[in-house]
This record gives sequence, structure tokens and C-alpha cells, in this order.
Amino acid sequence: MAQDDLDIDTVALQRRMDGALNALKNEFASLRTGRASASMVDPIQVDAYGQMTPINQLGTVNVPEPRMVVINVWDKGMISKVEKAIRESGLGINPVTDGPLIRLPIPELNEQRRKELTKVASQYSEHAKVAVRNVRRDGMDQIKKAKAAGMGEDDQKMWQDEVQEMTDKCILVIDKMLETKSAEIMQV
Repeated sequence: MAQDDLDIDTVALQRRMDGALNALKNEFASLRTGRASASMVDPIQVDAYGQMTPINQLGTVNVPEPRMVVINVWDKGMISKVEKAIRESGLGINPVTDGPLIRLPIPELNEQRRKELTKVASQYSEHAKVAVRNVRRDGMDQIKKAKAAGMGEDDQKMWQDEVQEMTDKCILVIDKMLETKSAEIMQV
């Protein structure tokens, strides 16, 4: 039986696992580490013109210095809405409005806040692991269906090993990403 005859698409499984890794990278990018980053406001959505819109589509986001993010809001009528969205985002930053500019001074992280952020990073990585395990389960289901359709024991074992190996590699990458992010957060 040729590989094409089987319904096991390892490329699609790998793509979905990579998607979980990319989502984790984006979530980690939004976590504050004491340094200003334009990506920290990426997840914030503003109720603009009747729909939820990312901040970077309502103004220019700049990082003029290591502890300051500046948003130049293009529509003066949106300034208060952007400011409100930042306050309610849970970033723990108090925006300062200066005409069309909204300044976000990044305070030093204290030990307690660093530990909280490390816990949040752990939760993000756990969600990514769950997503990878769900992809693994889908792959194993495909193998079971192929077995029912006449796949041999040896082929079944080979495919299960391959799907498990993909899963293990992704989990290892997630653990390394968490370790790096935690070290970054705890760095004073």
C-alpha cells in the first residue's frame, strides 16, 4: 500500500503543530519584560468604527527609548478609545495622552510582577502543548481509520512513531521557548 493511499497527512499535522508554536511566539511577544516593544500592544483591540481593530491599524507605534512606547493615533476622535483599551488590556501600563500621542511609560518590574508574568508564560506554553497534543490525537485517529481500511500492523506502528516523534519535538521546542522567556522575564 503506497503512502498516497493512506489518509495520514504528516505535512498538515506538522503545519498545525507549527501554528501552535507561532501562536505561542506571538503570546510571548506580548508579555512585558521590562523593556518597551511595539509588539506588546499587538494583542490589544480597540472598538473603532463599529468593529474591533488592532491598535497598529489606528496609529503608528514607535519605541523611541527602552522604557517608552509611543502611539501616534491618526484619528483624534479615537484617542480616548485607544487609551481606554490600553487601560483595560491587563498590561499594567497607565497611558499618558499628549495631543495625538499616547505615551506608554514601561515601569520597572518588581519581583512579584516578574513571578506573575512567569506564571502567565507557563500558562501560554501549556495551552500550546495542549494544541500540539490535540494535533497528535487527530493524527492517531487518522492512523486508526487507515488501519480499519486495511493498513498493516507494521505501517501502523511506523506512522504512530512518526506522529509521536513530531509531537515530542514540538513539546521540546515549547519547553525551550518557555525557559528562554522565563529567564528573560526574571532578568533584572
